[in-house]
Order: sequence, then C-alpha cells, then structure tokens
Amino acid sequence: MSPESEADLPADATADAALPGTLPEALYAELVAFRRDLHMHPELGNQEFRTTAAIKERLEKAGLAPRVLPAGTGLVCDIGADPGGPDGGPGLLALRADIDALPIPDTKSECSYRSTVPDRAHACGHDVHTTVVLGAGLVLADLHRRGLLPRPVRLIFQPAEEVLPGGAAEVIKSGALDGVGRIVAVHCDPRVDAGRVGLRQGAITSACDRLEIQLDGPGGHTARPHLTTDLVTAAARVVTDVPALVGRRVDTRAGLAVTWGRIETGHAPNVIPQHAELAGTVRCLDIHAWRQAPDIVVAAIDEIANLHKAKSEINYVRGVPPVVNEPEATELLRAAMTARRGADSVEDTEQSLGGEDFSWYLERVPGAMARLGVRTPGERTVRDLHQGDFDADESAIRVGVELFTAAALLHPTR
Repeated sequence: MSPESEADLPADATADAALPGTLPEALYAELVAFRRDLHMHPELGNQEFRTTAAIKERLEKAGLAPRVLPAGTGLVCDIGADPGGPDGGPGLLALRADIDALPIPDTKSECSYRSTVPDRAHACGHDVHTTVVLGAGLVLADLHRRGLLPRPVRLIFQPAEEVLPGGAAEVIKSGALDGVGRIVAVHCDPRVDAGRVGLRQGAITSACDRLEIQLDGPGGHTARPHLTTDLVTAAARVVTDVPALVGRRVDTRAGLAVTWGRIETGHAPNVIPQHAELAGTVRCLDIHAWRQAPDIVVAAIDEIANLHKAKSEINYVRGVPPVVNEPEATELLRAAMTARRGADSVEDTEQSLGGEDFSWYLERVPGAMARLGVRTPGERTVRDLHQGDFDADESAIRVGVELFTAAALLHPTR
C-alpha cells in the first residue's frame, strides 16, 4: 500500500489492518529501560541537562540531527524533508513531550527504579511522555528510510512545563513551530486504563494562574483593634469574600475559581500584625473569561482590602490558558487509535481543572492533546498526578508510540 492510500484510511480501520510502523519488541524493551533511567534521575524545569543529553544521544544514534534549544535544555528534531513545497504545503505534524520533573519526594516503597534524587520525582508522567515521543520518532525515522512516511514530522522535547508560565513560550520563541501545521501531545491519566486513551473536542484542561498578595497596615494591641488595621480579619475576609465576589462577576459556566493554598500572618495571640501574605491559584474553564480574570480578581481583592483599610500589593502571575482541542486534530487521534487498537480503545474524557502549557502551542497552531491511560487494568488503588507514589503501567509506552506513529501516517498530505 502506498503512503498516499495509507493517509486516506477511514476512521473505523481495524487494528493493524494496514498501517506499518509497529513497535518492535526489542525497541519496546529499550524504551522501558530509557523511561526507568529518566525516572531514576528526575530534573526540574530548565535544569534538564542530563535528560536532554540522553534524548539527543539516542536520536543521533538513529541517524537524526536533533537541535538543542538555546537555553541548553530541551531539543527539536525533524524527520523527513523540509516542510512546505512550492505552495507552502499543509505544514508538518509536531509531536510534543515535556521533560521536567516535580520538586516532591518519590514515596514508592517497592520500586527498583524510584528516584535517586532527594525531593525530586517524575510524579506527573513526563518521563512517559518523553519516552513515547522518542519511541515514535525512532519508528518514524525507520519508516522514512523505507519511503513509508507520507510527510515530515517534528519532535519537540520541551523543558519546564511545571514552571509558570511554562517552558512552551521559550520553545515557540526559538522557532520550534516554524513550518508546523498541526501539533499533538499526550498526558498520562491514572484514571484511564493502560491500552486506552481519552479524547475530547474543545477545552480539555483549564486555565491556571498564580496569585500572590501582601497586605499591610498599622498593627497594635488586640485590646484596641479599633485603633489599628485589623490585618488578620482583613486577610480572612480576602480569603472568604474574594472567591464569592469573583463568582458573581462572571458567567458561572466559565468556572472561574480562586482557591487559596497559603496564608501567613502574626506571631503572638495578643498582637495585631502589620503584614500578611496570601497565595493561591486562579483557575478557569473558559478561555474568554480567563482573558478577563486578572482585572476581575484584582478589583475584588482591592475592594475587600480597602473596606478593611489594608494596603494591598498584588502579584498576578499569568500561567496558561486552557488546552482547546481542535476538532480535526482530535479526530486524527481518534482515527489513529482506532486504526491501531479498535474503536473500543477510545473513551470520552471530561475537562480537567488542571493547567497545561501545551495550550500556548494551540494559541499558534491547531492541535490536540489525548489522555494516555496509565492505570493497570483491574487495579483498585486510586492514584493521582503530583503525588509521590505516582507510577505508570509501562505498557502505556507502547500505546503512545502506536498512537503517534499512526497519527503521522494518517495525517492528510494536502
């Protein structure tokens, strides 16, 4: 079958009926070992030098020419000819992985590949994402050598996804999206069984910003609060009243929510303090409401602070918009998964309140993110992301490679 006819396979194609590019057992075993090595040596955002070197070495061994990003971590690698013919063409397909870890301890007790770095862990599955894109790249490079890759593909290994506002902005600034027509990614989901993926058209994650507030005022004796700025009360009212006030100033369907993670003030029971600090997050389901969120939230904080005669200093840190999956890219992933594993391997998924800086790519080019199932089928233990005991069923690596290789083969050539 020619590459052109492969690219036109219907969405209900049966598993492995026609697509080349299956993952050899020897390469799968190598990828599992690669993932475990990353898991044992997690690196935080913008510090992923060892991780970058390991990816680069393996891609070069396959005859590819990866380009390390200007900051020294993360890299980009093209497979196939330069994108866009005389008429510009449709642009190449990009596969994106994030490569950083989290600043939390690995608490898995019986695990031969647990983190060897104190207070560092791949507790969000980025080691799996990285391994999946690497594996897909190696399979697609082999297909290209055999003349079976219908259009070029770009691999993007992005640093610092966990650092607001996310490393994606610097990757884009480096030109990584030049010539890209569509971009796809996966994110581990411990609520979905390995062997399956979750898909959703439209928003699949939420916007996430960070909020830091300092309140100041003349303190004093708790016997005479009327002569002071009662800063503890002021901080408490900001904590309780601002979320309610914000919720009344936007359409409730936008899901704009302020949630606090830290409040700190005072040192003695009979002293009204002069300084208070609060920190939290602002999350939003709707991208239009997210664009208005800073003005709405800051106005609400100032309103409550002024009511209690407290001086406020607000640091509103823009994070990421929602990941909004393009319908065509979502259906490409559905067709790819169906072609490899059948229609039953795809399930609908809900919009998450988590943030993901993959959204910045989708501000520039269309694309989609799939939820990659990493729960061992039948497992009863409830795990979640960003927890020290997080782990993934490594069969998900094979599934992710199959998904991406099929997407590259099914992606329209014109």
